[in-house]
Amino acid sequence: MSLLEVNDLSIQYEVDDDEVHAVDGVDFSIDRGETYGFVGESGCGKTTLGKSLVHLLDSNGFIADGEIWFDGTLPQWENDRGEPRRDVIENDQYPVREDGKTDLAQLDNEQIRDVRWRNIALIPQSAMNALNPVYKVGDQIVEAIRRHEPNTSVEEADTRARDLLERVGIDPDRADDYAHQFSGGMKQRAVIAMAMACNPDILIADEPTTALDVIIQDRILDELDELQEEFNVSILVISHDISVMAEICDQLAVMYGGKIMESGPKAEVFQESANPYTLGLKNSFPTVKQEQSELVSIPGSPPTLLDPDPGCRFVDRCPFAVDECESSHPPMYDVADAEGGRRVEGDDEKSHRSACYRVDDLETMRTEASKEETWQAITQNH
Repeated sequence: MSLLEVNDLSIQYEVDDDEVHAVDGVDFSIDRGETYGFVGESGCGKTTLGKSLVHLLDSNGFIADGEIWFDGTLPQWENDRGEPRRDVIENDQYPVREDGKTDLAQLDNEQIRDVRWRNIALIPQSAMNALNPVYKVGDQIVEAIRRHEPNTSVEEADTRARDLLERVGIDPDRADDYAHQFSGGMKQRAVIAMAMACNPDILIADEPTTALDVIIQDRILDELDELQEEFNVSILVISHDISVMAEICDQLAVMYGGKIMESGPKAEVFQESANPYTLGLKNSFPTVKQEQSELVSIPGSPPTLLDPDPGCRFVDRCPFAVDECESSHPPMYDVADAEGGRRVEGDDEKSHRSACYRVDDLETMRTEASKEETWQAITQNH
């Protein structure tokens, strides 16, 4: 049974008298102990998606539609065994299902505070911005612990904070230092320690290695891997860096224009890519495993998400677009069935799936996508 189940999630931002459709009809699920990744260009909706899970959107952002089912309930809705009470499940006023999952999308601001840190913790993009410059680093971790565990004394919380810092490779005595006294890598580790303070079920890591050199990047990824193994925490990784995703993820979703274009097991998405956008994304990224010719970029720019067109979000930049792509965005097709000569919409969110009307013509797309002239033709046609 999945730990987190997201169904048809749509997120919008109010801009003047209009709305930006930042995330549109996204479905995915995360199992306990699994690492699920979202990759794509800047502005495709990855960070918005991650923040929406714990209601940390900007003031003009809101969940317009969809469900976020989490395998757990608020403390006030549980019995002595930590299970959801029967009267809660049977009362339609509570967003709790028979299987014990709670729809986080329906929680109010006060209720979602009980979920943050305790159940789902966030490692934001900028570690420096996540740390208060006027409070000692250790005190900030203590505050998170005591917010969700009020019966824990200051002394006990301080000991745990120092243990957490040591666990991520920081001298526990540095708990008495301020954020500006930490290097970039240390700040990132401190934020990871803070996120693990209440032993959450899910850790959202938003660009966890951005602005770090490759040595520190590798250490941070190793830390996340070790923490996952030790605490059996699920990790949702958000990044534009394909190499990071290739190293850390079990399942992967490729986002573009607020939509999931391709998803499935990491190896299948990377090695048997089945969507023109994924193929183009791979072309524009260097590899050290084989001789690399000049990188091939995707021409054009991502679409505006202010009142988007009904067609495929990638249609204006896609060299394989057909008339059908102009009229409606494709559903997610099962790649294994498509390679057998037929397109079948996939119900299994863990299978390899692609949102492309030409998914039954993969060999042609894979061959042509590796050629620079294939992508240059888009510029010439426009």
